[in-house]
Amino acid sequence: MHGKPVVKGAPKLKFIAYFRENFLTSPDRKKLPHRVLVAIHDRERANEILARIIQLTIVLLFTFIYIISPKTSPDEAFYPVPYVLGTYLIIATIGFIWALKKELPDWSIYCSILFDFALLYGLMISFHMQYMQPASFILKAPALLYVFIFIALRVLRLESKFVITAGAIAALGWFAVIFYVTRIDTGDNMLTRSYVEYLTSNSILIGAEVDKILSIVFVTAILALAVNGSANLLVTAVTEKSAAQALSRFFDTSVASGIRDSQEELVAGSGVKVNAAILNVDIRGFTKMAANMDASRVMEALSCYQSRIVPIIQSHGGIIDKFMGDGIMATFGTNGNVENGGSLCALSAFQAAEDILSDYQTWPDESGDLKEISKSGIGLGLAGGIIAHGAVGQSNRLEMTVIGTAVNLSAKLEKHNKTMGTIFLAGRNVYDMAKEQGYEGKLNTHFETSAIEGVPEPQEIVVLDFAEEKAKAS
Repeated sequence: MHGKPVVKGAPKLKFIAYFRENFLTSPDRKKLPHRVLVAIHDRERANEILARIIQLTIVLLFTFIYIISPKTSPDEAFYPVPYVLGTYLIIATIGFIWALKKELPDWSIYCSILFDFALLYGLMISFHMQYMQPASFILKAPALLYVFIFIALRVLRLESKFVITAGAIAALGWFAVIFYVTRIDTGDNMLTRSYVEYLTSNSILIGAEVDKILSIVFVTAILALAVNGSANLLVTAVTEKSAAQALSRFFDTSVASGIRDSQEELVAGSGVKVNAAILNVDIRGFTKMAANMDASRVMEALSCYQSRIVPIIQSHGGIIDKFMGDGIMATFGTNGNVENGGSLCALSAFQAAEDILSDYQTWPDESGDLKEISKSGIGLGLAGGIIAHGAVGQSNRLEMTVIGTAVNLSAKLEKHNKTMGTIFLAGRNVYDMAKEQGYEGKLNTHFETSAIEGVPEPQEIVVLDFAEEKAKAS
């Protein structure tokens, strides 16, 4: 029997490559777009402020514990703990205010880490002095657990260098504490090999202290790997989110939301049949008008025109399917929203068309491009029926679109305005559908049967306008 060759070690190699790429390699921020860097810096700054809040909380907790704990005899002359806590509180407050006002430079973070452990270990040492206990008293203090909190605190910045620095200082600092204790407590019975004696007396068990240092090192290593992996994931997520936000501007808002929230991968050929209304809006004679304008002026005129039409369509639940030069094609009923454009697609489309015409009547009073466009006029075509709505294209280039008789008829009706000298034409079936959905209509209407170029049979159409004499054509 012949089969596929087995490559020994392939899973291991894949794991090593995955581990190196995601946990050992740091993202190269110099290659990231500016908008992505801004987003990451904003996140890091917010996390740094959170870290400062936690620092303040810790020092206040230390202070509270000190206040409620029993004190030594008032005759004692040396009380270092309040001074250590006061220094820590001042530094933590300065760091918090600084973080609120501006982004902190790296050197300030390193100094903050050094202060954290210097003051923590200083506080632990001061306890044995204040309570007049042997130096080995320090090694039994539960305050050592705060070492891990201070290391974990640096995870918030999502930069492994700060976690590694915190772990290194913590380990070296505890080594220094052990050295201090063994130099101060020099009695013959201070060092022991018995774990029980270590727990029940002031004796020092070197192995136990080495275990603490190893714990600090291992926790630091694990957190550093996790932070590096999280940083890579954050960079990827922010980059993709930024790209998605930029690309979503090329889609209608509801279409972009639908793609983002879809439970299944969008592929070419996927689609559904829906009962929808299709509205086409176009400027009469824009090509001729644009010929006498420079390119930037043409785009400004289109932008001005679209900024008036598009919000009206969207306010009635319409989806902008595409911009075709000066033409706009919108669909009603393809967003699955029953309340605003779903089952009431025809009603929503006619209401949008009415508002467009109402707004269009104010354009002659405007200045600039809208006034010029009003001289040429606009045309609207509306049709409705069962259409196919979905994705077309290939794997690396997709487009959401609608296909069907109603789509073609809408475009043909919009162009037929030129032939009839009208401004708004609609199919009789979509008009009847709108009436059934509650459309009362503010427009003057009359019905005709007309032969339309590109359509095989004469169509029953509805001619709509506020007043016949205001219809425009070119």
